[in-house]
Order: sequence, then C-alpha cells, then structure tokens
Amino acid sequence: MIFDVPPAIVGHRGFGAGLAGGYRENSVESFLAAARRGVPWVELDARRSSDGELVLWHDPVSPDGLLIVTQTAAELAVAGIVLLADVLAVLPAGVGVNIDVKTTIEDATDPPEQRTHALVAGALHDFQGTRSFLVSSFDASVPTYLKDRSALIGDVALGLITEQQYPAAQAISAAANLGLDAVCLHTGALLHAPRESGRPEPGDLRISARQVLGYAHAGRLEVMTWSPDPDEALLLAQAGVDAVCVNDIPGVQAALAAFRPE
Repeated sequence: MIFDVPPAIVGHRGFGAGLAGGYRENSVESFLAAARRGVPWVELDARRSSDGELVLWHDPVSPDGLLIVTQTAAELAVAGIVLLADVLAVLPAGVGVNIDVKTTIEDATDPPEQRTHALVAGALHDFQGTRSFLVSSFDASVPTYLKDRSALIGDVALGLITEQQYPAAQAISAAANLGLDAVCLHTGALLHAPRESGRPEPGDLRISARQVLGYAHAGRLEVMTWSPDPDEALLLAQAGVDAVCVNDIPGVQAALAAFRPE
C-alpha cells in the first residue's frame, strides 16, 4: 500500500504550483511549508542538468529561457533551482515524496549512464530506506526501467502519469499491464471519464469515477489525481480515490476534514 490513509493529500510541487502561499513551487521553502501543514506526501519535478545532477523544475527551460539540460547545476542554482538531494536532505522523514520524472529528448541518444533514468535510479539508491517514494512519469519507460532495477533502488512504488485528454480506461490498462503500482490521472479525466456501460445519471459525477476506480483497484493499482480544487477533491474522496495532488492544501484539508469513507 502506497498511501496509508486514503485519500492522502499530496502537496503539488510543494505547497502548490506557482507561488502558492508566497512560496515558489519546487523550492526548499515550499516543501517545508507543506510539511508544516501536515501533508503526508509532496510531489516534485525532477530534471537532469548538463553535469548529471537532478534538479527540481517543472518546465524544460529555466527563467532565462535556456533549456535546463544545457545548464550546470551551479548555473541553475543562480536562478534558485535546487537539487533533488538538497530537498531530500532536509524534508522530514515522515513525508513521502512523489518524484515526477521529466525526461528530455537527449535521453534517446545520450550514453545510458547519463540519461535521466539512470540518474533517478542512483538517487533512489542513495536515499534508500530514508522515506517512502513514489516515482512516476509521463514517460512510461521510466517506471519500467526502474522496475527492472529493484535490487538497486529498494522498495519504491512506481506509477504512470497521463494527461487530461488521455482516456482513464487506457491509462489504467497501461499501468496494470506494465506491472506498476499506481496511475496518476488528471482530475478531468477521472471525473469526466466516458462510461463503458450503463445509463448515465445527469449531474452525478461520482458514478463514472467509482467505475474507473473500481477497475484500477481490481487491477491492484492505487490512483492519485492531479490537481483537484477542494470541491473536486471531496467528490473524488467519496468515489474512493487513493490520493489527491493539490495546489490548495488548506482548502482541500478543510473540504476533507469531515470526510469518512462509505
């Protein structure tokens, strides 16, 4: 089991995307703020620098418009872009970390040991046993690569992320047949998933979500959604989702405060 008490609240890029609560996303301060707020998990975006370090930044370019992969970790630090290792070193051990691995086109041609996949495996080895990890990616080769290296990285949960327009049915089939532990669906893909059978009931979003989640759980997958607002998080909790990766931590905490699974 990845998420001990579902639905787990996961801080998206720390305290939230952008400048949530005054903290810049993917910064040390943002992750520590989320931890102080009591979330059991945080999500972060990991990319590789030109000198083989894993840095935390969502977009492929830095604020100056240059590709992350073409700059050294020291150059990126000037722009406030921090190392994955720096965050893992200071984040309380009780907070689980979902690493969203952002690969780059250079991962198709660079020597295997320089690719993002290998760098993530090395980081997981270095921090093995320090906390709970879920490693996920839009690039399905990342979790499958890590799955084949369990002896190196230890007990790490692996997941597939899919975009809003990617059908939830295919995402769940893909993750289950790849032998993964989780699937990370956009909120819209789950709440508005097309029905495979049965008559729709207008206005009731939870029926479709329950069907989708039922198949996922039967396939031994846990489901995390990104990035619901408080009202959507409550609907998803009622439908049985395992985790919600959110930008409004206080709002979602308030929405779920009185929630009890049926």
